[in-house]
Amino acid sequence: MKLDRRRLIKAGAAAGVAIPAAGLLAACSSGGDSAEGGSAELSADSPLYGSNAENMQGKTIDFAYSRVAGWPPSAAPTTQWPDFQAYAKEKYGYTVNDITFIEGGFGELFQKISPTLASGSQDYNLMIVDSQWLGALAEPGWIVKADDVFAANPELDIEPFSSLVTNTYQVYPDGSGIRWGFPQMPDTQGIFMRKDMLEDPAEQAAFKAKYGKDLPTTQDAMMEIEFTDLVEIIEFFHRPDKEMYGTAIMYSKEYDFFSCAYYPFAYSTGGKIWDPATSDVYGILNSDVNAAAMDQFISLMKYQPADAASFGIGSLLDLFNGGKCFSAWQWLAVGAFMGGADAVVKPDMFNDDDHMRVAVDVLKWWYTKETQDKFIKENGGLPWSKEGAANPEYLEVAHYVKPFLYMLEEGRSQDFWHLPEYAEMLAVQQEAFNGVATGTVKTSKEALEYAAAKQQQILFNAGRTQTAPPENVDSLTL
Repeated sequence: MKLDRRRLIKAGAAAGVAIPAAGLLAACSSGGDSAEGGSAELSADSPLYGSNAENMQGKTIDFAYSRVAGWPPSAAPTTQWPDFQAYAKEKYGYTVNDITFIEGGFGELFQKISPTLASGSQDYNLMIVDSQWLGALAEPGWIVKADDVFAANPELDIEPFSSLVTNTYQVYPDGSGIRWGFPQMPDTQGIFMRKDMLEDPAEQAAFKAKYGKDLPTTQDAMMEIEFTDLVEIIEFFHRPDKEMYGTAIMYSKEYDFFSCAYYPFAYSTGGKIWDPATSDVYGILNSDVNAAAMDQFISLMKYQPADAASFGIGSLLDLFNGGKCFSAWQWLAVGAFMGGADAVVKPDMFNDDDHMRVAVDVLKWWYTKETQDKFIKENGGLPWSKEGAANPEYLEVAHYVKPFLYMLEEGRSQDFWHLPEYAEMLAVQQEAFNGVATGTVKTSKEALEYAAAKQQQILFNAGRTQTAPPENVDSLTL
């Protein structure tokens, strides 16, 4: 579905990027199914059923997980862990010690967890990670299939609000229907604005005098404006002489910051980044439509501080909360921290039986209404299930919940690749794209040409596509 310029604004500029906090279970110590393989029939006392009244009685268990540093939703299990300790003791009769964790930023966490997983260690039993890592974790057999856990525990097979949740945060390979992830917190981007400035009568009068129309001050009014209207609002509040900037957007080369902020501009104007059916990139990413979208994206830098090319999640939090910018294009998962992580929870593949049972117990506890209530009402969580999205209490928790669900509707958001080559492909385009922001790459077209050719080469060398990269690929430089 093509997203037009108006939808870019209605979506809060989140028109195609969704980062989940996905929960993954580490694999059993005996190994697991491959990404293509079938599911084995479970024994009567398989640890994938979790605990029962007898098999964990009197035991004491250590438990650890991985989380994303600087991504508040992934810290929620630590905050809410005392509730699980009470749950495990009351329901199954075992003691769980205080939870421990390993953490790293989005750009470092995979490098921290992959050597441990490759060695079959039990350093952590659950992982909250970026959904883009599904292929890299599933293909080596490092994580447990969510489908196997669902087969043993149908109550965990929760109906999502839309197929975007399943396809973005759970399934690998794309289109296969094979699920690996348990959604913790899907995410989309939105535009946060200073309500006090919008509602100031003096500002409203000045805006109308300058532009001949009313300054929109409500969410409903914002849903009706065009992109050009938004730029006018940003321009109006851009006052660099007073250290107040019109907006702040992520252009950083770190991890996927530039890509996730730019892609909504491309998606919303009809652009595509690859063909998932053929794994071809060249001739798709490097299109005139995408180049024009990047030019538009870059053009907003004139309303931002001079160091905008380095902006990431933390930069926007600091600027907005510090009163230095009128608006910020930020992930809604950190909305609770604007003005005051993407994640799937996956079981680690190398859990022994007891730790696997506890990991499944954690999932059962996490998806109870009581736990979700605390996560969403007190810890900045967002609803992703059909039931949660229909809960009026959740809809009123924060002003950004309804825009988030709007973006989670069918056809409104897109993810990018889930392939094991994700990190290599991302590094190529982040360097090229960020170069346009810093001025080291002259044009958007040049950046897209370089990224598309190099990504085509990566996928061709990996055997993902039958289409060779352009002949000049090795001579391309930035």
